[in-house]
Amino acid sequence: MTDAVARRRRDPESRRREIIVAAAELIVEVGVGALTHRLIAARAGVPLGATTQYFATLDDLRAEALHHLVAEVDERIDGIRAILAARGATPAVLTELIMRGLADARALEADRAVVTAAVNDPQLRALARRWTTQMAGFLVEDYGPDRATAAAVFIDGLLWHSRISEGALSSSLIESALAGILGDSIRPSSSND
Repeated sequence: MTDAVARRRRDPESRRREIIVAAAELIVEVGVGALTHRLIAARAGVPLGATTQYFATLDDLRAEALHHLVAEVDERIDGIRAILAARGATPAVLTELIMRGLADARALEADRAVVTAAVNDPQLRALARRWTTQMAGFLVEDYGPDRATAAAVFIDGLLWHSRISEGALSSSLIESALAGILGDSIRPSSSND
């Protein structure tokens, strides 16, 4: 028995995590509907029976894998929050973050996988809506609730547009659209304090 196999047997939580990560990777690559125990076991490098040993059903395993992807998206949202807090939520900064996000194919596919699954899963739907709500929340103080919501919906649309279109929108078009949506800041300037 190799050391890796011995470690796996002694660390069932590690094996369980490996199975979840493998399932999450497959969801991103092939979609939720194509997920099978056999594909997951092969990707995780575990015996086929291990998937059913740790998860009662394929639906349970799918749910864990989708929640793993949700956690990934949450980490990216936290990074966005930190950047906006440090640099301001201007159309230029938002555009820079959007362009960075559009360049991350893995992140786009993870987001797509979760949102696509959310269409049929009310629990995931609530999580997927939470991201749009959080983005609007980052903007509401500067731009008010209506413009902040409109910008968040526009950003969601950009992400979907990038998945179904041949070419990406230019950063100048995105920044101009965001400037049009957000308009001038409604927060009083510091010079009026």
